Order: sequence, then C-alpha cells, then structure tokens
Amino acid sequence: MDANEILDYCLTKKAVTESFPFDNETLVLKVDTKMFLLMALEKQPLSINVKTDPEWSAELREQHPQITGAYHMNKIHWNSVIVDGLKRDLIFALIDQSYELVFKYLTKKAQQLINNS
Repeated sequence: MDANEILDYCLTKKAVTESFPFDNETLVLKVDTKMFLLMALEKQPLSINVKTDPEWSAELREQHPQITGAYHMNKIHWNSVIVDGLKRDLIFALIDQSYELVFKYLTKKAQQLINNS
C-alpha cells in the first residue's frame, strides 16, 4: 500500500481536507478542523499516525511490531503505523476508526453540516 492509496481512501470520507501545516513532508488530513491522520510522505518505509481507541491500541501494539505510540503525540490515543507488512483491511480499519473518533468530538452543528453535505 502506498501514500496515494491511503490519501485516496481518506478523501472518500466526508469533509476531509489535506494540508501541510508543519512542514513540506508531513501531510495532515482533517475532518472539519480536526486532524485524524498524519502521513510522512518522504519517510521510508511509509508511516502514518492515526487516533485509536486506547484499548485497541494496547492490543495492536502487542500484536504488530509496526504499530507503536505516535512520536510527538499523546501515545494513549495516537499510534504510528508502519504500513509495510500490514493487511490493507487493518490499515483501512485504523483510518476509519481515527476518522470516527475525531468526528464524534466535533460540535453537533459541525456534525450535522457534514452529515447533510
């Protein structure tokens, strides 16, 4: 799986925007104004940061050496994921959960606007 596949998948979700707020190499994907995925485009192997339920995070980190607490982020809620060696379905499930966790903390007004778009 490559960066374009991940980006294309993320852009199928409602109200997703992309930007480079930190540097020219770290792509940030947001739902409304909140980030749900960061991707280091120049780093090899490809790595993404996603928000994950803390209980699932612990399980994932035990099962997959490619999944660790996210650098420079709250390690309870954010994971760094080296994409190589992981199943496509797992990567998509991680992206889905990250989007959903962030979406649920948007204001009710923002959620309604997104759902009605």
